Amino acid sequence: MAIHDEVMPKMGQLGKLVGQLKPMADSLGKDSPQAKAMRDLQDANKSMMDWMQGFGDRFEPEEIMDGKELSEEKKQWLKEEEEKVKEVKEKINSSIANAEALLGNN
Repeated sequence: MAIHDEVMPKMGQLGKLVGQLKPMADSLGKDSPQAKAMRDLQDANKSMMDWMQGFGDRFEPEEIMDGKELSEEKKQWLKEEEEKVKEVKEKINSSIANAEALLGNN
């Protein structure tokens, strides 16, 4: 959850960057670096939403929020989810960095 909490605040930034890139992508075409950067941002956003949905489907709120004891199977699932959210974090951070570089925001 710490990784989720670290990158979740960046979700608004993803939307803002998509908004900045869209006019450029529309005028330059779908094969432009700006259009690709926009798609990468949208993919990163979808990855986070999909991960949260999948995580929520696997665990009860009490297990996550209240520290309810996990079964051995769910302990293994938690390790799997950690790896997945690390990948989501990388997608989010790299797509933001690329978009900001294209926009000259860095």
